[in-house]
Amino acid sequence: MTGLELTRRGLLATGAAAFAFPRFGFAAPFILQAEPVTAQILPKGDGTTQMLGLNGQTPGPELRVTQGGRLDVRFENRIGSDTALHWHGIRIDNAMDGVPGMTQDAVPDGGGFDYSYVAPDAGTFWYHSHSRSWEQVERGLYGPLIVEERDPPQVDHDVTVLIDDWRIDPDGTLMGDFGNMHDFAHGGRLGNYARALPSVSMVRRGDRVRLRLINVATARVFPISLAGVEGKIVALDGMPLPAPRPIKNIVLAPAQRIDLIVDVANVVRFDFPTREDPYELGRIEIDGDNPSPIDTEIVALPAAQVVRPGTPVHDLTLKMEGGAMGSRHEGDDIWAFNGVSGLPTTPFARFKRGETARIRLINDTSFSHGIHLHGHHFYEVAEGGTIGDLRDTTLLDRFETRDILCVFDNPGKWLLHCHMLGHQASGMKTWVEVT
Repeated sequence: MTGLELTRRGLLATGAAAFAFPRFGFAAPFILQAEPVTAQILPKGDGTTQMLGLNGQTPGPELRVTQGGRLDVRFENRIGSDTALHWHGIRIDNAMDGVPGMTQDAVPDGGGFDYSYVAPDAGTFWYHSHSRSWEQVERGLYGPLIVEERDPPQVDHDVTVLIDDWRIDPDGTLMGDFGNMHDFAHGGRLGNYARALPSVSMVRRGDRVRLRLINVATARVFPISLAGVEGKIVALDGMPLPAPRPIKNIVLAPAQRIDLIVDVANVVRFDFPTREDPYELGRIEIDGDNPSPIDTEIVALPAAQVVRPGTPVHDLTLKMEGGAMGSRHEGDDIWAFNGVSGLPTTPFARFKRGETARIRLINDTSFSHGIHLHGHHFYEVAEGGTIGDLRDTTLLDRFETRDILCVFDNPGKWLLHCHMLGHQASGMKTWVEVT
């Protein structure tokens, strides 16, 4: 099957429990406190789950700011161990990137850290732990970060949908087998329970809705089928598409995002396709009809201010190696990039600010990998050598090869790693330096 050890009835029950999380703007420095929380992951009436969260909840609160605005966040750690927050997909100053040992010291229990940066790009992003992330993200240390356009598209609802899975007992207890070698050497920690968590529970038939889908799972690749809507895909990983795209073949690797603008015709369902009937991950119910539906054409979002690649100055290869049933390598852990496991003392590559690099990503393993570059977006090179989609995380299936083009224009030391977080923990990470 799909790795989800649930009955169809069990998955349908997840759609019946509405999930909402508060949204916060930024009139003053905002406090995010990481702490133990109790969560209702299973349907109401079933057992609760002891997790980690922010401000008393998991997922953490949705943070919203307008493009060009500054986020001032005081992060306070009360989880009992070191941690830090990474602001995923935001092209910010290196010192604010939230990677312990590279851009900052880990925040000890009882300590704090002040994050402050300007959000240069409108789009759908998120924040999550980057300390023992294969465990802390699984335990709930994450939340959505939305940067609104100065002139946003006209919609009736702007809905964030977090998609996650958990390895959980029937009584709600989160299984504690974090970091086991079998998971690390295979597809990662795949949960046996999954949900799509929309930020609103009801819309009207005829409403125009912006859906912001975020895969916050530590390892699972989610194919998603939408029911009850018609519309277009308008952005990937926070970056607008040049032209809206038909809704088909939605696949989200861990950390990837997709924005859609849709018109609601019926109950909105988020389904996990299988060889049999689809599993329903979540839904948004219908509450009446919109008497004056928006009937204008769905058009492209304002283009991102991203430099187009020039002639590559560097031509590099990054080869993924290792894992169960995988290629041998010279590294000292389960996985490796180019024969090296874990962070090397010298970077994978050094770039002068503004240089373009072509990087050939080769997946010489038996498992999929979602490769994420911090501090930048890059273009996937499409078939025929044309410039394709602009992303910060690219999914490579087993034994797949893909070229990417990146303008390295953000100074600092930046992590480059697999966002199957168990793979990162067991060797699949490196770094680049931009001067």
